[in-house]
Amino acid sequence: MRLYPSIGIQIPDILLPISGIDYQKWAVIACDQFTSQPEYWNQVNEIVGEAPSTLRLILPEIFLGRQDEESRIQSTNHAMKHYCQEELFTIHEGMIAVERTIGSIKRKGVMIGLDLEKYDYNRGSQTLIRATEGTIVDRLPPRINIRKNATIELPHILVLIDDPEKTVIEPVFESVSESNPLYDFDLMLGSGHLRGWSVTNKQVEHNLVSALEKLADPVGFGKKYHVGPEKGVLLYAMGDGNHSLAAAKSVWEMNKLKFGLNHPSRYALIELENLHDPALVFEPIHRVINGADPDAVLSGLKSFYGARVKIENVDSMDDMINSVMRHGDFSQRVGLLSADSFMVAEIMQPESNLPVGTLQSFLDVWLKSVPSVKIDYVHGDDVLASLSAKPGFIGFYLPSMQKDELFRTVILDGALPRKTFSMGEAHEKRFYLEARKIIE
Repeated sequence: MRLYPSIGIQIPDILLPISGIDYQKWAVIACDQFTSQPEYWNQVNEIVGEAPSTLRLILPEIFLGRQDEESRIQSTNHAMKHYCQEELFTIHEGMIAVERTIGSIKRKGVMIGLDLEKYDYNRGSQTLIRATEGTIVDRLPPRINIRKNATIELPHILVLIDDPEKTVIEPVFESVSESNPLYDFDLMLGSGHLRGWSVTNKQVEHNLVSALEKLADPVGFGKKYHVGPEKGVLLYAMGDGNHSLAAAKSVWEMNKLKFGLNHPSRYALIELENLHDPALVFEPIHRVINGADPDAVLSGLKSFYGARVKIENVDSMDDMINSVMRHGDFSQRVGLLSADSFMVAEIMQPESNLPVGTLQSFLDVWLKSVPSVKIDYVHGDDVLASLSAKPGFIGFYLPSMQKDELFRTVILDGALPRKTFSMGEAHEKRFYLEARKIIE
Protein backbone atom coordinates (compact mmCIF):
# COMPACT_ATOMS: atom_id res chain seq x y z
CA MET A 1 0.00 0.00 0.00
CA ARG A 2 1.36 3.41 -1.04
CA LEU A 3 -0.13 6.88 -0.66
CA TYR A 4 0.03 9.94 -2.91
CA PRO A 5 -1.65 12.65 -0.82
CA SER A 6 -1.41 15.52 -3.32
CA ILE A 7 -3.72 13.72 -5.75
CA GLY A 8 -5.70 11.83 -3.11
CA ILE A 9 -4.94 8.25 -4.15
CA GLN A 10 -3.91 5.05 -2.46
CA ILE A 11 -2.27 2.14 -4.26
CA PRO A 12 -4.27 -0.50 -2.38
CA ASP A 13 -4.03 -4.10 -1.30
CA ILE A 14 -6.93 -5.67 -3.18
CA LEU A 15 -8.74 -8.84 -2.19
CA LEU A 16 -9.59 -11.31 -4.96
CA PRO A 17 -11.41 -14.65 -4.67
CA ILE A 18 -9.06 -17.60 -4.25
CA SER A 19 -8.33 -20.11 -6.99
CA GLY A 20 -11.14 -22.59 -7.53
CA ILE A 21 -14.02 -20.17 -6.98
CA ASP A 22 -16.37 -19.83 -9.96
CA TYR A 23 -15.94 -16.19 -11.00
CA GLN A 24 -19.16 -16.19 -12.99
CA LYS A 25 -21.12 -17.01 -9.83
CA TRP A 26 -18.90 -14.81 -7.67
CA ALA A 27 -19.43 -11.57 -9.62
CA VAL A 28 -22.87 -9.91 -9.52
CA ILE A 29 -24.10 -6.57 -10.80
CA ALA A 30 -24.29 -3.29 -8.83
CA CYS A 31 -26.86 -3.31 -6.03
CA ASP A 32 -28.75 -0.30 -7.39
CA GLN A 33 -29.73 -1.95 -10.69
CA PHE A 34 -32.98 -3.70 -11.68
CA THR A 35 -34.77 -2.19 -8.68
CA SER A 36 -38.18 -2.72 -10.32
CA GLN A 37 -37.42 -6.17 -11.71
CA PRO A 38 -37.40 -8.84 -8.98
CA GLU A 39 -37.21 -11.51 -11.64
CA TYR A 40 -33.63 -10.44 -12.41
CA TRP A 41 -32.47 -10.90 -8.82
CA ASN A 42 -34.37 -14.19 -8.60
CA GLN A 43 -32.38 -15.40 -11.60
CA VAL A 44 -29.12 -14.28 -9.98
CA ASN A 45 -30.00 -16.19 -6.83
CA GLU A 46 -30.75 -19.34 -8.84
CA ILE A 47 -27.45 -19.06 -10.75
CA VAL A 48 -25.41 -18.56 -7.58
CA GLY A 49 -27.07 -21.28 -5.52
CA GLU A 50 -24.81 -22.23 -2.60
CA ALA A 51 -21.57 -21.11 -4.28
CA PRO A 52 -19.43 -18.32 -2.78
CA SER A 53 -20.66 -15.06 -4.30
CA THR A 54 -20.66 -11.32 -3.80
CA LEU A 55 -24.46 -11.66 -3.84
CA ARG A 56 -24.10 -12.61 -0.17
CA LEU A 57 -21.86 -9.60 0.52
CA ILE A 58 -24.18 -6.87 -0.78
CA LEU A 59 -27.79 -5.80 -0.30
CA PRO A 60 -29.63 -5.31 -3.61
CA GLU A 61 -31.68 -2.14 -3.32
CA ILE A 62 -34.81 -3.94 -4.42
CA PHE A 63 -34.94 -5.23 -0.83
CA LEU A 64 -34.67 -1.81 0.83
CA GLY A 65 -37.68 -0.67 2.82
CA ARG A 66 -38.92 -4.19 3.51
CA GLN A 67 -39.60 -5.54 6.99
CA ASP A 68 -36.56 -7.80 6.81
CA GLU A 69 -34.15 -5.03 5.76
CA GLU A 70 -32.27 -5.02 9.08
CA SER A 71 -31.89 -8.81 9.13
CA ARG A 72 -30.58 -8.71 5.57
CA ILE A 73 -27.98 -6.09 6.58
CA GLN A 74 -26.88 -8.27 9.49
CA SER A 75 -26.69 -11.29 7.18
CA THR A 76 -24.54 -9.31 4.75
CA ASN A 77 -22.09 -8.27 7.47
CA HIS A 78 -21.99 -11.81 8.83
CA ALA A 79 -21.19 -13.21 5.36
CA MET A 80 -18.28 -10.78 5.03
CA LYS A 81 -16.76 -12.03 8.28
CA HIS A 82 -17.40 -15.65 7.34
CA TYR A 83 -15.73 -15.31 3.93
CA CYS A 84 -12.68 -13.73 5.58
CA GLN A 85 -12.52 -16.42 8.27
CA GLU A 86 -12.81 -19.13 5.63
CA GLU A 87 -9.92 -17.46 3.76
CA LEU A 88 -11.84 -17.14 0.51
CA PHE A 89 -9.71 -14.14 -0.48
CA THR A 90 -6.16 -13.77 -1.68
CA ILE A 91 -4.30 -10.45 -1.38
CA HIS A 92 -3.15 -8.66 -4.52
CA GLU A 93 -0.71 -5.80 -3.93
CA GLY A 94 -1.11 -2.90 -6.33
CA MET A 95 -3.43 -1.62 -9.03
CA ILE A 96 -5.53 -3.77 -11.35
CA ALA A 97 -6.28 -2.79 -14.94
CA VAL A 98 -9.88 -3.76 -15.75
CA GLU A 99 -11.37 -4.30 -19.20
CA ARG A 100 -15.13 -4.75 -19.62
CA THR A 101 -16.30 -6.02 -23.01
CA ILE A 102 -19.94 -5.66 -24.09
CA GLY A 103 -20.49 -6.69 -27.69
CA SER A 104 -17.62 -5.15 -29.63
CA ILE A 105 -17.05 -2.36 -27.10
CA LYS A 106 -14.18 -2.51 -24.59
CA ARG A 107 -14.24 -0.13 -21.62
CA LYS A 108 -11.02 0.35 -19.64
CA GLY A 109 -10.40 1.30 -16.02
CA VAL A 110 -7.87 1.07 -13.20
CA MET A 111 -8.63 -0.02 -9.64
CA ILE A 112 -7.21 2.41 -7.06
CA GLY A 113 -8.15 3.83 -3.66
CA LEU A 114 -9.42 7.40 -3.23
CA ASP A 115 -8.85 9.51 -0.12
CA LEU A 116 -12.23 10.45 1.38
CA GLU A 117 -10.60 13.47 3.03
CA LYS A 118 -10.47 14.89 -0.52
CA TYR A 119 -14.20 14.35 -1.10
CA ASP A 120 -17.27 16.42 -0.29
CA TYR A 121 -20.59 15.43 -1.86
CA ASN A 122 -22.35 18.67 -0.96
CA ARG A 123 -23.37 20.89 -3.84
CA GLY A 124 -20.85 23.64 -4.55
CA SER A 125 -17.91 21.89 -2.90
CA GLN A 126 -14.43 22.68 -4.19
CA THR A 127 -12.76 19.39 -3.29
CA LEU A 128 -10.57 17.26 -5.54
CA ILE A 129 -13.29 14.56 -5.64
CA ARG A 130 -16.89 15.68 -6.19
CA ALA A 131 -20.37 14.38 -6.75
CA THR A 132 -21.77 15.06 -10.20
CA GLU A 133 -25.38 15.04 -9.06
CA GLY A 134 -27.40 15.92 -6.01
CA THR A 135 -26.98 13.39 -3.21
CA ILE A 136 -30.26 12.14 -1.76
CA VAL A 137 -29.43 12.01 1.94
CA ASP A 138 -32.46 9.80 2.67
CA ARG A 139 -30.83 7.06 0.56
CA LEU A 140 -27.70 6.91 2.71
CA PRO A 141 -28.81 5.27 6.02
CA PRO A 142 -29.08 1.64 4.79
CA ARG A 143 -25.74 1.94 2.98
CA ILE A 144 -24.17 3.47 6.09
CA ASN A 145 -25.64 0.68 8.24
CA ILE A 146 -23.97 -1.92 6.05
CA ARG A 147 -20.60 -0.19 5.84
CA LYS A 148 -20.21 0.87 9.47
CA ASN A 149 -20.08 -2.79 10.57
CA ALA A 150 -18.47 -4.15 7.40
CA THR A 151 -15.24 -6.12 7.34
CA ILE A 152 -14.63 -5.40 3.66
CA GLU A 153 -15.85 -3.10 0.93
CA LEU A 154 -16.87 -4.20 -2.55
CA PRO A 155 -17.10 -1.27 -4.94
CA HIS A 156 -19.39 -0.63 -7.86
CA ILE A 157 -18.08 2.95 -7.89
CA LEU A 158 -16.85 4.38 -11.19
CA VAL A 159 -14.97 7.68 -11.04
CA LEU A 160 -14.09 9.80 -14.08
CA ILE A 161 -11.10 11.91 -15.06
CA ASP A 162 -11.16 14.43 -17.90
CA ASP A 163 -8.10 13.29 -19.83
CA PRO A 164 -8.53 13.98 -23.56
CA GLU A 165 -4.85 13.31 -24.23
CA LYS A 166 -5.23 9.82 -22.68
CA THR A 167 -2.19 10.12 -20.42
CA VAL A 168 -3.37 8.24 -17.31
CA ILE A 169 -5.25 5.00 -17.96
CA GLU A 170 -4.38 4.13 -21.53
CA PRO A 171 -0.60 3.80 -20.91
CA VAL A 172 -1.36 1.34 -18.10
CA PHE A 173 -3.06 -0.94 -20.60
CA GLU A 174 -0.15 -0.66 -23.00
CA SER A 175 2.12 -1.89 -20.19
CA VAL A 176 0.05 -5.07 -19.58
CA SER A 177 -0.84 -5.89 -23.18
CA GLU A 178 1.52 -8.89 -23.25
CA SER A 179 0.73 -10.12 -19.72
CA ASN A 180 -1.53 -12.95 -18.65
CA PRO A 181 -4.70 -11.67 -16.95
CA LEU A 182 -5.53 -12.23 -13.31
CA TYR A 183 -9.07 -13.11 -14.36
CA ASP A 184 -10.81 -13.60 -17.70
CA PHE A 185 -14.45 -14.76 -17.78
CA ASP A 186 -17.99 -14.17 -19.03
CA LEU A 187 -20.35 -12.29 -16.73
CA MET A 188 -23.78 -13.74 -15.97
CA LEU A 189 -27.04 -12.90 -17.74
CA GLY A 190 -25.60 -11.42 -20.92
CA SER A 191 -23.56 -8.66 -19.29
CA GLY A 192 -20.43 -9.21 -21.35
CA HIS A 193 -16.90 -10.24 -20.44
CA LEU A 194 -14.43 -9.11 -17.77
CA ARG A 195 -10.64 -9.24 -17.72
CA GLY A 196 -8.17 -7.83 -15.21
CA TRP A 197 -4.38 -7.52 -15.16
CA SER A 198 -1.95 -7.00 -12.30
CA VAL A 199 -0.13 -3.64 -12.42
CA THR A 200 2.97 -3.87 -10.23
CA ASN A 201 5.58 -2.10 -12.37
CA LYS A 202 6.76 0.88 -10.30
CA GLN A 203 7.56 2.95 -13.40
CA VAL A 204 4.00 2.49 -14.68
CA GLU A 205 2.71 3.59 -11.28
CA HIS A 206 5.05 6.61 -11.30
CA ASN A 207 3.85 7.62 -14.77
CA LEU A 208 0.19 7.35 -13.73
CA VAL A 209 0.80 9.51 -10.66
CA SER A 210 2.72 12.11 -12.69
CA ALA A 211 -0.08 12.28 -15.27
CA LEU A 212 -2.71 12.80 -12.54
CA GLU A 213 -0.55 15.49 -10.94
CA LYS A 214 -0.43 17.31 -14.27
CA LEU A 215 -4.23 17.16 -14.61
CA ALA A 216 -4.49 18.56 -11.07
CA ASP A 217 -2.12 21.48 -11.71
CA PRO A 218 -4.15 24.63 -10.76
CA VAL A 219 -2.72 26.78 -13.56
CA GLY A 220 -3.44 24.20 -16.24
CA PHE A 221 -6.87 23.54 -14.73
CA GLY A 222 -7.79 27.24 -14.92
CA LYS A 223 -6.78 27.47 -18.57
CA LYS A 224 -8.55 24.26 -19.50
CA TYR A 225 -11.92 25.27 -18.06
CA HIS A 226 -11.54 29.07 -18.35
CA VAL A 227 -12.01 29.64 -14.63
CA GLY A 228 -10.15 31.67 -12.03
CA PRO A 229 -8.31 30.56 -8.90
CA GLU A 230 -11.52 30.81 -6.86
CA LYS A 231 -12.55 27.50 -8.43
CA GLY A 232 -10.90 24.53 -6.75
CA VAL A 233 -9.39 21.82 -8.90
CA LEU A 234 -11.83 19.06 -9.83
CA LEU A 235 -9.77 15.98 -10.65
CA TYR A 236 -12.22 13.15 -9.95
CA ALA A 237 -15.92 13.34 -10.87
CA MET A 238 -18.40 10.67 -9.84
CA GLY A 239 -19.65 8.50 -12.66
CA ASP A 240 -21.57 5.69 -10.93
CA GLY A 241 -22.00 4.87 -7.26
CA ASN A 242 -22.38 8.41 -5.93
CA HIS A 243 -24.45 7.30 -2.94
CA SER A 244 -22.09 4.45 -2.12
CA LEU A 245 -19.16 6.85 -1.96
CA ALA A 246 -21.25 9.29 0.08
CA ALA A 247 -22.00 6.49 2.55
CA ALA A 248 -18.29 5.66 2.72
CA LYS A 249 -17.58 9.33 3.46
CA SER A 250 -20.20 9.37 6.24
CA VAL A 251 -18.71 6.28 7.89
CA TRP A 252 -15.21 7.72 7.59
CA GLU A 253 -16.30 10.93 9.33
CA MET A 254 -17.53 8.79 12.23
CA ASN A 255 -14.47 6.54 12.28
CA LYS A 256 -11.84 9.24 12.26
CA LEU A 257 -13.23 10.61 15.53
CA LYS A 258 -12.69 7.18 17.10
CA PHE A 259 -9.59 5.88 15.32
CA GLY A 260 -7.70 8.89 13.95
CA LEU A 261 -6.62 9.72 10.41
CA ASN A 262 -4.79 6.49 9.56
CA HIS A 263 -7.72 4.07 9.59
CA PRO A 264 -8.34 1.93 6.44
CA SER A 265 -11.86 3.33 6.06
CA ARG A 266 -10.32 6.67 5.10
CA TYR A 267 -10.00 5.27 1.58
CA ALA A 268 -12.53 3.82 -0.84
CA LEU A 269 -11.73 1.34 -3.58
CA ILE A 270 -12.96 2.56 -6.97
CA GLU A 271 -12.52 2.00 -10.68
CA LEU A 272 -11.02 5.05 -12.40
CA GLU A 273 -12.09 5.65 -16.00
CA ASN A 274 -11.37 8.27 -18.62
CA LEU A 275 -14.34 10.39 -19.69
CA HIS A 276 -12.87 10.27 -23.20
CA ASP A 277 -12.84 6.49 -23.49
CA PRO A 278 -14.85 5.96 -26.71
CA ALA A 279 -16.59 3.00 -25.06
CA LEU A 280 -17.98 5.26 -22.35
CA VAL A 281 -21.49 6.28 -23.36
CA PHE A 282 -23.85 8.45 -21.34
CA GLU A 283 -27.37 7.06 -21.33
CA PRO A 284 -30.38 8.95 -19.99
CA ILE A 285 -32.07 7.84 -16.79
CA HIS A 286 -35.83 7.82 -17.26
CA ARG A 287 -38.50 8.20 -14.58
CA VAL A 288 -41.44 5.90 -13.85
CA ILE A 289 -44.26 6.77 -11.46
CA ASN A 290 -46.26 3.96 -9.88
CA GLY A 291 -49.69 4.43 -8.34
CA ALA A 292 -50.80 7.64 -10.04
CA ASP A 293 -53.67 8.41 -12.35
CA PRO A 294 -52.14 9.66 -15.64
CA ASP A 295 -54.78 12.38 -15.81
CA ALA A 296 -53.70 13.61 -12.38
CA VAL A 297 -50.08 13.75 -13.55
CA LEU A 298 -51.05 15.77 -16.63
CA SER A 299 -53.11 18.10 -14.49
CA GLY A 300 -50.14 18.55 -12.16
CA LEU A 301 -47.85 19.34 -15.09
CA LYS A 302 -50.20 21.98 -16.43
CA SER A 303 -50.66 23.52 -12.99
CA PHE A 304 -46.91 23.61 -12.28
CA TYR A 305 -45.72 25.02 -15.61
CA GLY A 306 -48.83 26.99 -16.51
CA ALA A 307 -48.84 28.58 -19.95
CA ARG A 308 -45.22 27.50 -20.47
CA VAL A 309 -46.15 23.87 -21.18
CA LYS A 310 -47.78 22.40 -24.26
CA ILE A 311 -48.75 18.71 -24.33
CA GLU A 312 -49.54 16.82 -27.52
CA ASN A 313 -50.42 13.22 -28.31
CA VAL A 314 -48.30 11.19 -30.74
CA ASP A 315 -48.91 7.82 -32.35
CA SER A 316 -45.99 5.72 -31.15
CA MET A 317 -42.92 5.57 -28.92
CA ASP A 318 -40.71 6.22 -31.95
CA ASP A 319 -42.70 9.36 -32.76
CA MET A 320 -42.41 10.44 -29.14
CA ILE A 321 -38.62 9.97 -29.10
CA ASN A 322 -38.17 11.78 -32.41
CA SER A 323 -40.25 14.69 -31.17
CA VAL A 324 -38.28 14.94 -27.91
CA MET A 325 -35.08 15.27 -29.92
CA ARG A 326 -36.51 18.17 -31.98
CA HIS A 327 -36.57 20.73 -29.17
CA GLY A 328 -36.27 24.42 -29.94
CA ASP A 329 -33.64 26.92 -28.80
CA PHE A 330 -35.88 28.25 -26.03
CA SER A 331 -37.73 25.11 -25.03
CA GLN A 332 -37.19 21.54 -23.83
CA ARG A 333 -39.21 18.40 -24.44
CA VAL A 334 -39.84 15.23 -22.44
CA GLY A 335 -41.89 12.20 -23.41
CA LEU A 336 -44.77 10.75 -21.42
CA LEU A 337 -46.05 7.22 -21.89
CA SER A 338 -48.66 5.03 -20.23
CA ALA A 339 -50.57 1.86 -21.01
CA ASP A 340 -52.61 3.47 -23.77
CA SER A 341 -50.91 6.69 -24.86
CA PHE A 342 -47.73 8.48 -25.94
CA MET A 343 -47.35 12.22 -25.39
CA VAL A 344 -44.75 14.96 -25.60
CA ALA A 345 -44.59 17.84 -23.14
CA GLU A 346 -42.77 20.95 -24.41
CA ILE A 347 -41.73 23.42 -21.72
CA MET A 348 -40.93 26.96 -22.78
CA GLN A 349 -38.40 29.12 -20.93
CA PRO A 350 -37.03 26.18 -18.91
CA GLU A 351 -35.39 26.94 -15.58
CA SER A 352 -32.65 24.33 -15.99
CA ASN A 353 -29.97 23.86 -18.64
CA LEU A 354 -31.04 20.22 -19.04
CA PRO A 355 -34.52 18.73 -19.55
CA VAL A 356 -33.96 16.36 -16.64
CA GLY A 357 -33.57 19.32 -14.29
CA THR A 358 -36.68 21.01 -15.60
CA LEU A 359 -38.74 17.83 -15.19
CA GLN A 360 -37.30 16.99 -11.77
CA SER A 361 -38.30 20.39 -10.39
CA PHE A 362 -41.92 19.44 -11.11
CA LEU A 363 -41.63 15.88 -9.83
CA ASP A 364 -40.03 16.95 -6.54
CA VAL A 365 -42.94 19.26 -5.78
CA TRP A 366 -45.77 17.08 -7.12
CA LEU A 367 -44.65 13.87 -5.40
CA LYS A 368 -44.80 15.58 -2.00
CA SER A 369 -48.52 16.15 -2.56
CA VAL A 370 -49.16 12.46 -3.31
CA PRO A 371 -47.15 10.46 -0.74
CA SER A 372 -48.66 7.14 -1.82
CA VAL A 373 -47.13 7.48 -5.28
CA LYS A 374 -43.69 5.95 -5.84
CA ILE A 375 -41.00 6.97 -8.32
CA ASP A 376 -38.30 4.79 -9.82
CA TYR A 377 -35.31 5.67 -12.00
CA VAL A 378 -34.78 3.23 -14.86
CA HIS A 379 -32.25 2.61 -17.61
CA GLY A 380 -33.11 1.71 -21.17
CA ASP A 381 -36.01 2.48 -23.51
CA ASP A 382 -37.27 -1.10 -23.42
CA VAL A 383 -37.48 -1.16 -19.62
CA LEU A 384 -39.24 2.21 -19.62
CA ALA A 385 -41.79 1.00 -22.19
CA SER A 386 -42.40 -2.29 -20.35
CA LEU A 387 -42.99 -0.68 -16.96
CA SER A 388 -45.08 2.19 -18.34
CA ALA A 389 -47.44 -0.29 -20.03
CA LYS A 390 -48.57 -1.59 -16.63
CA PRO A 391 -51.82 -0.26 -15.12
CA GLY A 392 -51.20 2.61 -12.71
CA PHE A 393 -47.76 3.44 -14.19
CA ILE A 394 -46.69 6.48 -16.19
CA GLY A 395 -43.21 6.97 -17.60
CA PHE A 396 -41.13 10.01 -18.51
CA TYR A 397 -38.69 9.71 -21.40
CA LEU A 398 -35.62 11.97 -21.24
CA PRO A 399 -32.89 12.70 -23.80
CA SER A 400 -29.25 11.97 -22.98
CA MET A 401 -26.70 14.66 -22.12
CA GLN A 402 -23.40 15.13 -23.92
CA LYS A 403 -20.58 13.75 -21.79
CA ASP A 404 -18.22 16.63 -22.60
CA GLU A 405 -20.62 18.88 -20.63
CA LEU A 406 -19.96 17.02 -17.39
CA PHE A 407 -16.84 18.53 -15.81
CA ARG A 408 -17.51 22.12 -16.80
CA THR A 409 -21.13 21.92 -15.56
CA VAL A 410 -20.02 20.54 -12.17
CA ILE A 411 -17.27 23.16 -11.89
CA LEU A 412 -19.59 26.06 -12.71
CA ASP A 413 -22.98 24.90 -11.37
CA GLY A 414 -21.93 22.67 -8.49
CA ALA A 415 -23.76 19.52 -9.63
CA LEU A 416 -26.15 18.18 -12.22
CA PRO A 417 -29.75 17.40 -11.33
CA ARG A 418 -29.85 14.01 -9.63
CA LYS A 419 -30.16 10.95 -11.84
CA THR A 420 -29.18 12.91 -14.94
CA PHE A 421 -27.18 10.26 -16.74
CA SER A 422 -26.08 6.67 -16.58
CA MET A 423 -22.82 5.27 -17.87
CA GLY A 424 -24.41 2.59 -20.02
CA GLU A 425 -27.62 0.65 -19.51
CA ALA A 426 -28.41 -1.56 -16.52
CA HIS A 427 -26.74 -4.76 -17.78
CA GLU A 428 -23.56 -2.78 -18.56
CA LYS A 429 -23.04 -1.61 -14.96
CA ARG A 430 -20.06 -2.58 -12.87
CA PHE A 431 -19.99 -6.05 -11.34
CA TYR A 432 -18.67 -6.69 -7.84
CA LEU A 433 -15.43 -8.68 -7.94
CA GLU A 434 -12.56 -6.99 -6.08
CA ALA A 435 -12.71 -6.13 -2.39
CA ARG A 436 -10.63 -4.30 0.25
CA LYS A 437 -10.41 -4.56 4.03
CA ILE A 438 -11.80 -1.51 5.84
CA ILE A 439 -11.06 -2.53 9.41
CA GLU A 440 -7.73 -2.66 11.26
